[in-house]
Amino acid sequence: MRELMPVTMQDQMGGDVYSGIARASGRLWCGRERAREGSNSDTVMLYCHPSSNFVGHYALEATAALGIDAVGAVTRYAGNDTQVVLENCVADLGSMIRHLRDVEGYRRVVLVGNSGGGGLVAFYQAQAEKPTVTDAPGGGGTDLTRADLPPADALVMLNAHAGRADLLQGWLDPAVVHEDDPFTRDAELDLFADRALPLDRGWVDTYRAAQAARMDRITTWARDQLSELGDRYGDGVPDLPFRVHGTCADPRFVDTTLDPSDRDPGTLWGDARSANLRPVTLGSFSTLRSWLSQWSVADTNADGPTCLADVSVPVLVVYGTADKGCFPSMATALYEAAPRPDKRLLPVPGAGHYFEGPAVLLTDCLAEVADWLS
Repeated sequence: MRELMPVTMQDQMGGDVYSGIARASGRLWCGRERAREGSNSDTVMLYCHPSSNFVGHYALEATAALGIDAVGAVTRYAGNDTQVVLENCVADLGSMIRHLRDVEGYRRVVLVGNSGGGGLVAFYQAQAEKPTVTDAPGGGGTDLTRADLPPADALVMLNAHAGRADLLQGWLDPAVVHEDDPFTRDAELDLFADRALPLDRGWVDTYRAAQAARMDRITTWARDQLSELGDRYGDGVPDLPFRVHGTCADPRFVDTTLDPSDRDPGTLWGDARSANLRPVTLGSFSTLRSWLSQWSVADTNADGPTCLADVSVPVLVVYGTADKGCFPSMATALYEAAPRPDKRLLPVPGAGHYFEGPAVLLTDCLAEVADWLS
């Protein structure tokens, strides 16, 4: 039976959180599925993501069925990618882990970074073991050298990518000529023009360079806007919102021979041409500070492989071979970065990003995770 578990935050939510109720409560509401009613297991698996509401995460019940309590985390940015500052998400995870250890009495806490949670748990554990970050790149972040960050006992990367910034750079549409105009496009860089498959690899290299250049332009603009904001208003106006057109144009969405796997063409939101311009994909809306913290390759502190290199606990990397959002090279990058020899890379044949398909895909995968933990 799913229950809500309130966690007291170690710091108060700032003005970057939309809900006034959430700001006033000082609580993070997580969902817990117990293996045995009325008592806690020795180990708890904490499923987390920067902004997705994991109270109803698809793996909680299946995890508890294996004898391991499962908690779905919800950070202060639940349902709101627009304003995520990852340094604050790390502080929220610290509050949850402290609660699980000191209040609930769990002996071992395993952090499970699902999808965008992969880079977050790597960032968390690196800072828990050796804190170095004193603020977010654009300000508005928690000083992690002064935060309470109990280290986790192990990390599981579940259908995770290398980090939000790395992911968005690979998805940005370089055919967008003007940031305020989604319709004027550079035909030479248009992924959705009439192109033969498989895509010419030289063209793909040019495309990738143009994606990086577009990210650099947006990042430079965001830094300049923050500087001007400070000059005009001081601390009175700390941040501004903006939109980003064309955020779902990875060549791997149309050409499955790139980063080959068992996946079908397309995205997690259907056809790539449509998803690219719809406001449902990652990074379509942002703020200046959030861009620098979570989306800017040059600024983010949460690059998964970089953070994992500083982590001393065991790491398990799990990926579905039919995932349309996170590809095998992303899993491999995380696995290769982990320094411990007892790390493991676990492919799940036929599994999509959300383990679509027969229930056995998820239950068998979690059984392997449980065996690894034991």
